[in-house]
Amino acid sequence: MHALVLDLAVLWIAGLLGASVALVARRSSPAERILSLDTLVLVLVGLLAVFAADRRETYYLDAALVLALVAFAATLAAARYYDESHPS
Repeated sequence: MHALVLDLAVLWIAGLLGASVALVARRSSPAERILSLDTLVLVLVGLLAVFAADRRETYYLDAALVLALVAFAATLAAARYYDESHPS
């Protein structure tokens, strides 16, 4: 049962990954692309967490944590850059 749930989770996340890539490709505004890329990275973090549960290895969780922190900092930097270059 555990393996079936993890396999279904990987398939579901793979579908979300494909949808996120399509979302990034379709967006034209830089602000929408920033949000789309952040969504894509969060899906990757989820995939790493599922791999950690499936393989029972903790280094996947370490990689997910580092990726989430780097993505958070990158999103903040991109949003700040976008805000400064496009004043209201």
